Amino acid sequence: MSLLNDIPLSALHFYMTAPYPCSYLPDLQARSQVATPAFLINGPVYSQLVQHGFRRSGTYTYRPLCDDCRACVPLRVLAKQFTANRSQRRAWAQHAHLKASLHPLQDSPEYYDLYQRYQRARHPDGGMDNDDRESYQNFLLQSHVDSLLVEFREGGVLRMVSVIDLLSDGLSSVYTFYEPDLPRARFGVYNVLWQIELCRKLDLDFVYLGYWIEHSRKMAYKTGYQPAQGLIDGVWQALGKESP
Repeated sequence: MSLLNDIPLSALHFYMTAPYPCSYLPDLQARSQVATPAFLINGPVYSQLVQHGFRRSGTYTYRPLCDDCRACVPLRVLAKQFTANRSQRRAWAQHAHLKASLHPLQDSPEYYDLYQRYQRARHPDGGMDNDDRESYQNFLLQSHVDSLLVEFREGGVLRMVSVIDLLSDGLSSVYTFYEPDLPRARFGVYNVLWQIELCRKLDLDFVYLGYWIEHSRKMAYKTGYQPAQGLIDGVWQALGKESP
């Protein structure tokens, strides 16, 4: 593959996983391409991998590469050109009182409690709703790249936690979990807007939001942040709300 011609990536190996049930589209089988060895994937190397559509879960770096499906499209928001729509502006105003603080990757019982409640309320039977503490730590708190953890508090009460990777050209949103028992809250929208604003402050270009999947309710929302680009046939190109 062309990645192997890139000198910083030349020491990596890429292998295909066996098929497994797709988490997003029912009745489909998925496969992933995995980059190894993990200890060689430092910040600069990972930045290049993200530009080629890869993502990480803990120290596991992968991209979907299914046999008969290309529904997963890597998506990034052009932070400096982003303009919030009316609904997003309302979410920003609604949660503007949240106090954000940045930390190295760290753990606390408070985080794990919120993570468990979020998974059980928002993603029941999604595979992570019964994560034990070790699985949760391996997923969110293990990293060989430049990562940070962001707490969002309201009157001292923890409302949301985000893990973000710092890349050469932007930020990669790893995972966010938040208080699920406030039905009028729009923490998820606010969090994406906050990351876009952080990206601007750092004078970086892109917020990578993972994979957009048009026919997955959980993943289709990402084209709501415009302008956005999708990696299609190896080329980053404009991806609007109505893009195929």
